[in-house]
Amino acid sequence: MIRPILLHPDSRLKKKAVNIENIDDALINLAEDMMETMYDAPGIGLAAPQVGILERLIVMDCAKKEDEDPDPFIMVNPIITTSSEEKNVYEEGCLSIPEHFAEITRPEVIQVEWVDLEGKQHTQEFDGLKSTCVQHEIDHLNGKLFIDYLGPMKRQLITRKMQKFKREKLRGEE
Repeated sequence: MIRPILLHPDSRLKKKAVNIENIDDALINLAEDMMETMYDAPGIGLAAPQVGILERLIVMDCAKKEDEDPDPFIMVNPIITTSSEEKNVYEEGCLSIPEHFAEITRPEVIQVEWVDLEGKQHTQEFDGLKSTCVQHEIDHLNGKLFIDYLGPMKRQLITRKMQKFKREKLRGEE
């Protein structure tokens, strides 16, 4: 089921998500819905707070090219355990802030620990786009958006444009 994605500004996007204590059918359904929602958007990552669920769950698939095989990840309670001194710059966007992009600097290589939907513990190193995507989605779990890395003027400009976008969208639905 495709779920509606919250749009900035929305106070739920600024709240910290809680750890998931047990993996049950509801969580598995949420993860499947989030994956379907992400692919439909289309996007390469989605965090549970973006669909209004304040739990530490992210989904991602950074395979963007037509000839690339899908490479989906579903991460329960992901944490970054190490990050490199070397930095990488990617132009980031966000499904909660459509049509807005900015170059964001983040650690180039990170190591992440998480649990999958079967309760199995994973540790993996990510670099490049996957590293950026995981960090972006974990930021969502901590109530942080990519625009929070920008200066106040640019952040306020994007927020005002999003407020206008949401008003126009509401008018269109009436």
